[in-house]
Amino acid sequence: MTERRAQHYRPVIGTAVFPVAGRGTRFLPATKASPKEMLPVVDKPLIQYAVEEALAAGARKLVFITGASKRAIEDHFDSDQELEKLLESQGKSELVRQLRSVLPSYATCIYIRQPAPLGLGHAVLCAEAAVGNEPFFVHLADDLIDAEEPVLKQMAETYSFHKGSVLGVEEVPKNDTDKYGIVEVEDNSEVVSRMRSIVEKPKPAVAPSTLAVVGRYLLTPGIFDELRQIGRGAGGEIQLTDGISRLLKREAVYAHRFNGKRFDCGSKLGYLQATVEHALAHPQLAKAFRSYLLKLARSIEAGPTMAKPAAAAAAAAAKQPAKPAARRAKRK
Repeated sequence: MTERRAQHYRPVIGTAVFPVAGRGTRFLPATKASPKEMLPVVDKPLIQYAVEEALAAGARKLVFITGASKRAIEDHFDSDQELEKLLESQGKSELVRQLRSVLPSYATCIYIRQPAPLGLGHAVLCAEAAVGNEPFFVHLADDLIDAEEPVLKQMAETYSFHKGSVLGVEEVPKNDTDKYGIVEVEDNSEVVSRMRSIVEKPKPAVAPSTLAVVGRYLLTPGIFDELRQIGRGAGGEIQLTDGISRLLKREAVYAHRFNGKRFDCGSKLGYLQATVEHALAHPQLAKAFRSYLLKLARSIEAGPTMAKPAAAAAAAAAKQPAKPAARRAKRK
């Protein structure tokens, strides 16, 4: 962040919206009775990583757009005095502290049921009454991003300077444009640039760029008017991308290339990668887990030739340096 931007920054975004009504079909049967957002990465569920990022960016009102089979999320952020008393009687004060820190006392949770699976745009529209006439975050917990400075906070700084909606973006392979909302910007060399257009999941041959939106939005309340006016788009759903496309025709919308490493935890491979790398960054687990991976790599290397690529991957993971989160934990 430049000195000029730092002088303008204030934590002005007080509300974060978490669309969590999806059924997580790519993780069935694990998600048949448990929300995909409750899948743990080491010792915290995905939704807790999401909430922690929003709180670090200044949000205090947390709005969850839920669906069927999502009570576990509400239970996770509620207090469990019976469990706390049991742990206290067993002398497990550190576990009690961890439970109580899941949701700080200054944060408020609001749960809104999405009546039908009508898409991300519809989920955001469901939050209008709770958000009110103010800018707000939208955080998709599937996209876990490890960053020294939380991505939503990076985007809040951009909003504070530009006073317009901000979308978190990163470059993706050309062949993957049909998996994302793809944006076209005025200056592709800038970290932050005003958007010219956005299109939902374009084929590689017609994609305006390879700059993809990845689960982080900071939107002005004007988005609600646009979402109310659009019909169902791709997949028969109300697409947030379509609403943003209309919004940028009447007000500035910016693409922000965030600093951080993203894990697509909506896919099994991305989820496994996030688990391995966060375990290697965990202050209590890192040393033993790295040792295990190196031992596993040597075991595979000594086996059949076909197993050697797996050995190389395990060894590479084990040898990587500790991530920023781990270094911060060790300094505490």
